Amino acid sequence: MTASLGANPAFSPPATSHVRILIIDDEPGILNFVSRGLRAEGYGVETASDGVAGLAAAVAHSYDLVILDLLLPALGGIDVLSRLVQARPDQPVIVLSALTDAASKVASLELGAEDYLAKPFSFEELLARVHARLRDARSRPTVLATGGLKLDLVSRHVEGALGRVALAQREFLLLRELMAAAGETLSKERLLAEVWGYRFDPGSNVVDVYVRRLRAKLGSEAIRTVRGEGYRIEVA
Repeated sequence: MTASLGANPAFSPPATSHVRILIIDDEPGILNFVSRGLRAEGYGVETASDGVAGLAAAVAHSYDLVILDLLLPALGGIDVLSRLVQARPDQPVIVLSALTDAASKVASLELGAEDYLAKPFSFEELLARVHARLRDARSRPTVLATGGLKLDLVSRHVEGALGRVALAQREFLLLRELMAAAGETLSKERLLAEVWGYRFDPGSNVVDVYVRRLRAKLGSEAIRTVRGEGYRIEVA
């Protein structure tokens, strides 16, 4: 099942402010309380009241911040977070949940959430965390440049010896991992874990396949094979 904007009653009409925040929560009181408070601060706020609608909105549109509940109907918050981070690796997310156990917090942070605030909460604390996450997002680099390559982290295009090319999702994630660790040899096991989420070697040659795809787009010398160890991008 997929949810479309404007057709799904679980999704509210979009706002117009230049800073856009999406709140995904099935509690009407929380949605009303948080959205009214953030709008009063000048933010553009959109809301979704179930996981399917929230994920569809977060993937289809660009938000400066997503505030996500974990106990959601249709699709749980952990699944929403996992799929959102896969689709938009740089999306800032604050988890806002009634789950206060350490396991839920650790799982959320390991999946890619940048903050975790337990319910009940004060709006002042939430607002402080919103400000911090937005400030962090603005200070992040939007381009990685090394090894003769320039990777745009927003558009997912890369410039290299063969010109400017677009990357598919896994190509982008793999190249970003290699470029972020330029000069270091990354094992297939590490790349499988960081890019595909495998905590074990499934016996697949998927890393090799995607390295070949990247070389076809970037040039055969862009990624070096270190026999018996893995792959690396040299520091220019």
